[in-house]
Amino acid sequence: MFLQNISFTFLIHLVMTSIMVGVIWVIQLVHYPSFHFIKLNMYTVFQKFHMEKISIIVIPVMVAELVTAFLLLYYEESRNTLLIISVIILIFIWGITVVFFSGVHNKLMVGYNEIIVNHLVVMNWVRTLLWTMRLLLLFSFLIFRSDK
Repeated sequence: MFLQNISFTFLIHLVMTSIMVGVIWVIQLVHYPSFHFIKLNMYTVFQKFHMEKISIIVIPVMVAELVTAFLLLYYEESRNTLLIISVIILIFIWGITVVFFSGVHNKLMVGYNEIIVNHLVVMNWVRTLLWTMRLLLLFSFLIFRSDK
């Protein structure tokens, strides 16, 4: 069977990464660009709402993704290069999320700024592509692993 040699931890990790890839693409193509269409007098309320509600979705999934990534590295018997690269990318995603994206959203809490929103959309392509790359690496790991 295709999945018989795959651990439960890997499956959870794959699901969490898949969820984040779906979320990040919706944010990239729909949600962040929609920041330009919020009425100026409602913008700070909107931004507060966005930060509270998106956190309910992404924080548990991102934490589960990170924990399962480290569990895979710790317990995986063959310290697979694809997994190592994937975890390095994940750490980078976390780093830019904490350092850059949290700060940008905090700046937007004081009100709409077209330049900041444009910068947010452009910079989010980095996370979008990195998460997508991670998912491709995990599927590659799954395919190569199942050949054994």
